[in-house]
Parts: sequence; C-alpha cells; structure tokens
Amino acid sequence: MTASHLVRVGSVGWARAEWRGSFYPEDVPEDWLLPYYNTRFQAVFLPADTWRRVSAHDWARWLHDTREDFVFVLEPAAGVEPPASPRVILATPAWEARHLWWIDEAPDLRALAQRVATHAACGEPLFVFSRQGSLARLEHAAELVRVMGY
Repeated sequence: MTASHLVRVGSVGWARAEWRGSFYPEDVPEDWLLPYYNTRFQAVFLPADTWRRVSAHDWARWLHDTREDFVFVLEPAAGVEPPASPRVILATPAWEARHLWWIDEAPDLRALAQRVATHAACGEPLFVFSRQGSLARLEHAAELVRVMGY
C-alpha cells in the first residue's frame, strides 16, 4: 500500500443536509453530491440500512463517479452480500477494530498520530471516519495526515 493510500479520511454517508452551504454549494444537484464529496475525502462509511437497498445500477454509477482509489466501507448486513469490487470493504468487527478510527469518539490527535505511525510501520491501511459528519474534526484529521506525509 502506498503512503497516499495508507490513511483515508471520510464520513458516514455523504448526503448530509447540514453540509449544504458549508461544504456543498447550496445549488449542487443531489446526484453530484458523491462526486463532489470524492474531491475532498478518500472513503465513505455506509450503514447497512443504506447500502443493502442500493441497486446494482446505482453501485456501478457510484463506482464510476468516484476516483479509482476511493473506497466504500460497509457495515455488515445479515444475508446481503456487498458488491464485488476491490474498492468495497466489508467492515466486520475484527476488520473495524484493526483498521478504523472514529474521530468523534477519539478526537485526540496525538493518539491518532500514534495510530497512523503504527499503521505506517506495518503498511496496513487506516480509515478515519466521523459518524456525526463533523467537518472540523475531519479537516483536523486530514491535516494531521498531510503533515505526517500520508
């Protein structure tokens, strides 16, 4: 895994009404939200209730509308298989414990920097997500990752 892919920052979902006018321009069409989100973030976490109802056509569009290094991280859903794509990761509890940092629950940037360094040492990816969609915390995490060179 290259350094540019070592740490990915993102939110739970991208269609957040509270981001209109602050992150998204007021007049951006609904179907442009994901491509716009993809310009600032490297991943998105999707709850099971969100992704399991998505059609194959919509998945194909989402994968097409995002960069080749953008990743969809999915909460497991009983009895539903995720789309087959190297850009889609199923966040099992074991995977989540090893690869996921919830910035809302652990906003200490020193602790995050230590976790990033640990992942860099072994070359394993780390995903930093905000459940609350806190743009300020996401920006702090993204800046930390930039400063550390990842």
